Amino acid sequence: MKKYILLLSVLLSFSSFAQNVNDYPYLIVPTKFDFQKKENDYRLNTLTKFNLENLGFKAFYSNDNANINFNERCSYLKVDVKEPGGGFLITKLEITFTDCNNNVIFTSQVGKSKSKDRKDAYTEALNEAFESVKDLNYKYNGNKPAVVTETKTAPVATAQPVEVTKQEVIVNPNQLFAQPITNGFQLIDTTPKVILKMFKTSQADYYTAVSDAKNGVVFKKNNEWFFEYYKDDKLISEKLDIKF
Repeated sequence: MKKYILLLSVLLSFSSFAQNVNDYPYLIVPTKFDFQKKENDYRLNTLTKFNLENLGFKAFYSNDNANINFNERCSYLKVDVKEPGGGFLITKLEITFTDCNNNVIFTSQVGKSKSKDRKDAYTEALNEAFESVKDLNYKYNGNKPAVVTETKTAPVATAQPVEVTKQEVIVNPNQLFAQPITNGFQLIDTTPKVILKMFKTSQADYYTAVSDAKNGVVFKKNNEWFFEYYKDDKLISEKLDIKF
């Protein structure tokens, strides 16, 4: 009976965290976590922001003064990635969301990796920790006003008025994003969905590649990426738009 009560309390607590997270319109990602030796070490900060945005969050870096009104600090959550103690030869990472009063609103599961390569280990551990962030099914509920503001430069006086038009940002639906994995990368689309996995060879910019239905190679030629494979004994070459 005690086990059921404990399980129920954990589920209720998790539900409460999810609801609290939904109150916030955006998250702030630092450019350097405490355990890192330099900014964006092992590209963890970039990967953190990228994963958050793929899960529906609006995420900004802590030095993005052009887009954030830091005076409204209670309208956003701070993101942190930590190395919990314990474990020999195992890399561990966990993600926390903290409010303006330093209350921890959410703590992820601990992501783990046994990879000996430090960069791959951090990437694998972070991606595993993000599985519980994904389970939040985040959707901003509008309880707190969004205070992200865009800094505008005062117009220079001229003889004729200058019409300023807003630039439209077009997302390329065919663009693939490279996430580091052990011995290579996995390419994901904007869903996000893993489209292709590519593994390092002894040649630079040349990878063996596998998808659900295709096996082939990915290589760089004239600064463009191509995926080549055989289908019905015919060589097929597909151009890839990859963002590393």
